Amino acid sequence: MTDLTVTVGDRTLAAAWTDDAPEARAALEAALPVAGDAVRWGNELYFDVSLDVPPENAREVVPEGSIAYWPAGEKLCLFWRETPASRARPERSEDLDMESGDDGTASQNGEPRAAAPVTVVARVEDCAALADLEGGARLRLERAA
Repeated sequence: MTDLTVTVGDRTLAAAWTDDAPEARAALEAALPVAGDAVRWGNELYFDVSLDVPPENAREVVPEGSIAYWPAGEKLCLFWRETPASRARPERSEDLDMESGDDGTASQNGEPRAAAPVTVVARVEDCAALADLEGGARLRLERAA
């Protein structure tokens, strides 16, 4: 089911809401459409979006295609493959594992890793169109038509 249209530069992607973070999802849904000039960090794009929500089920390792909110930095992020953190921190201390909600092994499998815990609110169905993206891009999320 397609809930959102995600535009990255000249590429249009379909996304669906997740059930992981109902408060963050509701806040983002109320704010739609949102857009910004996104900064690229590895295979992640992020831009400023201010939502008044606490972290919900926050974690560092996320599935490919995750659209996530980073409350501490007020950023909306799109992850499609490894980030610099995926390679930089393959092992985590037990305390950080408990805080981030992951076991520290997913980054060894090439999954995206955020620099700090994020709240996943939606997921892009197919990230193939982002494989050859170079640099940053204008990123826009809106309700699917």
